[in-house]
Amino acid sequence: MRLDEWKLTEDLTDFLAHAGDFLRSRPALHNTPLTDIEKLRTRGAKAHGGQATVFGRLEADGEIRAIFYRAPNGRLNLTPLSVAQAVTLARHLAGLGHCLSSAIADHDTATVFAEAWRQHTGAATAPFWRAHLYRLGALTAPEPQPQGRGRCVGEDELDNVVRWCREFCVDAEESVSIAAIDAGSWADTRFADKDFTFWEASDGVPVSMAGSTSAVGGMVRVDPVYTPAQFRGRGYAGAVTVEVSRAALAAGATDVVLFADPANPTSNALYQRIGYVHVVDFTGYRFSTPVPETGTAVDPRSRKRPPHPVTGRQGRG
Repeated sequence: MRLDEWKLTEDLTDFLAHAGDFLRSRPALHNTPLTDIEKLRTRGAKAHGGQATVFGRLEADGEIRAIFYRAPNGRLNLTPLSVAQAVTLARHLAGLGHCLSSAIADHDTATVFAEAWRQHTGAATAPFWRAHLYRLGALTAPEPQPQGRGRCVGEDELDNVVRWCREFCVDAEESVSIAAIDAGSWADTRFADKDFTFWEASDGVPVSMAGSTSAVGGMVRVDPVYTPAQFRGRGYAGAVTVEVSRAALAAGATDVVLFADPANPTSNALYQRIGYVHVVDFTGYRFSTPVPETGTAVDPRSRKRPPHPVTGRQGRG
């Protein structure tokens, strides 16, 4: 495979002009790129602290075969690649001087890329996230359905949403989100742009919560689903998930998806009971920063700047 088949750019408009149809062609599988890139499109550079995101597309025979995007924090997101494509991309990005902190993709792609990245950079790799991706088939209300009702969360209830999202992050060990919430940076969390629904018991007390993304390419992702510990085991999570899933379908969504932790058999069984069908597994790998060989000290005045992530051109500091 020729390296020049990968086209890199920092121009989001140009990237979407070429790759937008490809992303929308498989909205369930591409759900994370769709929502992440839509956030960048609507919020601009502010979505990543004013720093540039690098986008890449793989073209062959006049068609887009795959894409990636690398956020300023070094996280790489990939659509499915063959073994040869993943190896070639790792070599290409390493040659351009990209610094990657992690990579997320379907399990096979992520695993091959992580190993190739290790070989080309010397970085240690370790999985840090695994998830089953589900897509809604025939929605089925849980039986028996718990008493109560679902309702949209009002703006005056944001404090409760923030508190529950933090509790969810503690359970899921999402340290980055916890830090952002604790720092008062709710707008920078992955929850800020979502709509939330409460399931409230017959006495009006909220007992479970589900969030959902805005529709992009006909796709809505349900995330997070959270029930405080004292209310668990009563069917509330299933009820609120059905509520937001039904609302997404009523609004015209063609694909309603969610991720589930493989280590949580209760939630996986629940989602399947209400009509969600397993699509594929995803994995995230974290990369260490390669340590240079010890020996000769490097004079900072002679240190070269890293190559530009798109052009590959290199300057001097």
